[in-house]
Amino acid sequence: MKKSGSGAARSNAAERHGIIVKALSGYYYVRDDEREVTLQCRARGIFKKRGESPLVGDRVIYEETENGEGAVNGILPRSSSLIRPPVANADQAVLVFSVIRPELNLQLLDKFLVHIEHAGMDALIVLTKLDAAERSEDAGRIGRDIDDAVALYEGIGYRVLAVSARQGTGLEELRGLLADHVNVFAGQSGVGKSSLLNALVPGLKMETNDISEKLGRGKHTTRHVELVELPDGGFVADTPGFSQLDFQELGIDEIGSCFREFRELAQGCKFRGCTHIHEPGCAVLSELEAGGIAETRYRHYKEFMNEWKEKARRY
Repeated sequence: MKKSGSGAARSNAAERHGIIVKALSGYYYVRDDEREVTLQCRARGIFKKRGESPLVGDRVIYEETENGEGAVNGILPRSSSLIRPPVANADQAVLVFSVIRPELNLQLLDKFLVHIEHAGMDALIVLTKLDAAERSEDAGRIGRDIDDAVALYEGIGYRVLAVSARQGTGLEELRGLLADHVNVFAGQSGVGKSSLLNALVPGLKMETNDISEKLGRGKHTTRHVELVELPDGGFVADTPGFSQLDFQELGIDEIGSCFREFRELAQGCKFRGCTHIHEPGCAVLSELEAGGIAETRYRHYKEFMNEWKEKARRY
């Protein structure tokens, strides 16, 4: 995460304030703060000269132009800026993971959480497709996996909510947790992000695709980043589906601090800069041995460290 702002806007009596809700093909769609209108805008050339680009989520100063469109004149200071997905001013990441087709992937969930912690955002974990899980032949096992996951991540300090977009289970509570935030919806393809948004926002009708039984995954249905206004206030950014993240933006010494349960323990390590892998007097290893840290979380931590080292070796 980086905090930033753009230069001052040009002085003009017709200038208005708004938020960019969509960026597509060189156009920025600005939702006016005072009027219930969204205007198609171009960015002034000054941004290109500065090497800057407006982002979805940016609070901007804009003006209407003679052709019925608009021009973005200035970007107000950002509270946050994400690289992937490219969204400004988001304050809550909603990590959407299905419990069946595709199966719940805790390694990928932990990778998302590392990136969200690094960005300094709050995370809300949403487990989807409860109805499909209940109909499955493996309903008992899946139910136990859900209970284990909820216990694990709530024990670390994350909010976890299990929902069904089809049945409406958990949606009212989810609406309350999303209100008044700029939320980033993220997760691998096929987990039901678009179906969930359709259930949360009446009349939205976002494109959805069924899971391919042969591949066990869904086609990408979201092609660009767009902010969807929520009925109870706030916005949701539905982002292009993806299933892989890397650690290019993180230093190797930052990965450990992005595991919440490691962060405070690390202060008790004997050596400064402890990697929590082999050093004597490591408080994290001691807690792991005592059963205070989940073995899956620690295993994923070591995998992420090795992934970073391998990429560093290659590049």
